[in-house]
Amino acid sequence: MVVIDVLFATTTMAAALAHGALEIIPVLDEAAARAEDLRRGAGSCVLAGELYAETLPGFVHPAPLALIEHGIKGRTVVYSTTNGTVAMSLASGARRIYCGALINVTSVVEHITREHAGETVLLVCSGSGGNFNFEDFYGAGCFVERFAERLGPAGDISDAARAARTVYRNSPLPQALLECRLGRMMTARGLRHEVEFSCRTDDFPVVPVLEDGRLRLV
Repeated sequence: MVVIDVLFATTTMAAALAHGALEIIPVLDEAAARAEDLRRGAGSCVLAGELYAETLPGFVHPAPLALIEHGIKGRTVVYSTTNGTVAMSLASGARRIYCGALINVTSVVEHITREHAGETVLLVCSGSGGNFNFEDFYGAGCFVERFAERLGPAGDISDAARAARTVYRNSPLPQALLECRLGRMMTARGLRHEVEFSCRTDDFPVVPVLEDGRLRLV
């Protein structure tokens, strides 16, 4: 299973690990984040997160560049967002969960095709409050394209996956993400640079996997 939340949860988590974070602890909500921090020793972790696009009180802004700028090298990041970390937490019963975004798409696909040959791969779009959103469907389409390139005729692609790939093929970056609902919202909040960062396909060759509630690099 690959969990995708392009703006911004999975992009942020992959980028933070690429920039030296020790591990990411994705949690359901603010209360769970504070409880995890207290359990580890108050102040020992970097707390980052948002709820309905508002940064949680006392938390670091959850967008990728903001979190990297704060400083996370060698640190544990406890991370809570409205959609992405919720999707990852709810999927925790899956046998293997990867954190996927545009910035690490090819590395994740190569790892999965090598280590899980012949297995069914689910691409989970985090969405927005339980609803469809464009950027995650686009991201899923990018993953489908990469899988199809590597699997060729052996790949059995669902109709939903084909639809996502069609959207991906016909929606150039960065306009595709800047013009979607959340992209427009983030731009209006002065975060255009964060959206553009999230469009940087294959910039970081990292494969984050969730094990025992901790997201680390394989």
